[in-house]
Amino acid sequence: MFPAILTTAERIAELKRRVKTAGFPVIYVNDNFGQWRSDFQKLVARCLEEPCRGKEITKQLHPDEDDYFVLKPKHSAFYATPLELLLGVLNTRRLILTGIAGNSCILYTAADAYMRDFELCVPTDCILSNSPRANAEALDHMATMLKADIRPSPKLDLPSRVRETNPTR
Repeated sequence: MFPAILTTAERIAELKRRVKTAGFPVIYVNDNFGQWRSDFQKLVARCLEEPCRGKEITKQLHPDEDDYFVLKPKHSAFYATPLELLLGVLNTRRLILTGIAGNSCILYTAADAYMRDFELCVPTDCILSNSPRANAEALDHMATMLKADIRPSPKLDLPSRVRETNPTR
């Protein structure tokens, strides 16, 4: 595992803490790795087992009990998933996208979110691609074509939100 992944995971974990402190929900979106009978908890458990290359990242970014999750079959978090419905229930208009595969999964999710009129933030320090060049090109595309705010995560404005209490969510 190369150091950039661990550094990016640390930055995502810090941003997650800020987002939750501000009262906003966190949604994990992960590939199902072609395991159509899997669920999110099993995926996390598998990633925490030995020997899994993602074990250290999973430890850093382990979901909390009140986090939401969506498993996706392809690159975009919107493709063939209930994400759009969940975002509607949560009255979401702004998305902060983070993760690995910035020039693939993050880019395709951002494009689909843009086409659905979501405001986008893709912090430069919270995504990672196959190479620095691919990452820079993906960020440039999202900023230029999808109007994404690509400021580093510490510079993102996270106003407080009053969290609604709804046990069905």
